[in-house]
Amino acid sequence: MSPRPLLLSNARLIDPAAGREGPGAVLVRDGRIADVAWGPAPAAPEGAETIDCGGRVLAPGLVDMRAFVGEPGAEHRETLASASAAAAAGGVTTLVCMPDTNPVIDGPAIVDFVLRRARDTASVNVLPAAAITKGLAGAEMTEFGLLREAGAVAFTDGLRAVTNAQVMRRALTYARDFGVLLMQHAEEPDLVGDGVMNEGEMASRLGLLGIPREAETVMLERDIRLVRLTGGRYHAAMISCADSVEVVRRAKADGLPVTCGVSVNNLVLNEGDIGHYRTFCRLSPPLRHEADRQAVVRALAEGLIDVVVSDHNPQDVETKRLPFAEAADGALGIETLLGAALRLVHTGDIGLPALLRALSARPAEILGRESGRLGAGAPADLVLIDPDVPYVLDKRHLKSRSKNSPFDEARLQGGAVLTLVGGQVVHRGHDLAEPA
Repeated sequence: MSPRPLLLSNARLIDPAAGREGPGAVLVRDGRIADVAWGPAPAAPEGAETIDCGGRVLAPGLVDMRAFVGEPGAEHRETLASASAAAAAGGVTTLVCMPDTNPVIDGPAIVDFVLRRARDTASVNVLPAAAITKGLAGAEMTEFGLLREAGAVAFTDGLRAVTNAQVMRRALTYARDFGVLLMQHAEEPDLVGDGVMNEGEMASRLGLLGIPREAETVMLERDIRLVRLTGGRYHAAMISCADSVEVVRRAKADGLPVTCGVSVNNLVLNEGDIGHYRTFCRLSPPLRHEADRQAVVRALAEGLIDVVVSDHNPQDVETKRLPFAEAADGALGIETLLGAALRLVHTGDIGLPALLRALSARPAEILGRESGRLGAGAPADLVLIDPDVPYVLDKRHLKSRSKNSPFDEARLQGGAVLTLVGGQVVHRGHDLAEPA
């Protein structure tokens, strides 16, 4: 039997795809949005369940384009089940999992395994990204056509940049011919060297080796030259500094098929948050100077930066409870993505509709998904947000297997109180009443 229709009434609707905002209600039937009523709520259909949203924000669920899920091979760090539980609690209804697993997602069989495993154990939509090169070695390209047919939504070498220019040129050419998206971690490893944080005065004070901004911009400039040469679709996974913003600005002004993202960490944290060698803040790209943080925030508000990602990369205790220079890059992010990003709304740096566009509508558009909008026929992947609820983050309450969050004990304001995937409730806050 089909589930009963569900009416979400008394909501503040935000449709970031259409740029529309106002009071209204949404009717869900058979896993899709059946109707969106702007203004007074219609009477509930006979037999329908009703949830009173209490004036909270109802919007399309978040689409996270960059999350590491340890399955297969690193289930001690994260599994598809635990990652999707964390995603649901954070209002994320679709996540793109990175290929740097063991084995690497570089063949159709591994893509199929991830999709089947996600179908059986995950509570949100999981979309696998396949490797650009076999084994992430940067030398031999994977079979783009076969991987796309198997279900890969994009191609990336995860935390490794494709450094060989000839390989990257071929990959972009194939991306153009197959109509697929390449997502590059724009970082030149030789310039990174043994660096562990942003190069500058703070690194010198802490006695740590620095990573120059040029490690990012040199790779980004090269890649955009290759995009100009080939015409392939290119997405800079995470930019973090003012110079990168200007590189992307020029590329877009020239009409190149270039998009970019930014990690929520680089939007709301800076190098000062490393404090007394907090390894939870050792990230890639590194936390930058405050001037760079402000530059990427302005670029996001302007719409130049397309998407905001969690850069969810959980690490276990053995790789984080080490001296800063020896700790692994990465931290949790998927469950705190929304709460951390809402800091920008509360500081007045960006409006909530514009933020939600970068968190849902724009990534869905880049990935060619139906979600990310409030419209009849769209998937009922929805999040109900209380933008004002204050709380102190306690890592012990996080759904992820690992607990290394840069926002541990941080004061946050706003989060998801209800998450629906395909019309089914996958997360419900304690303060939300059961359907009538």
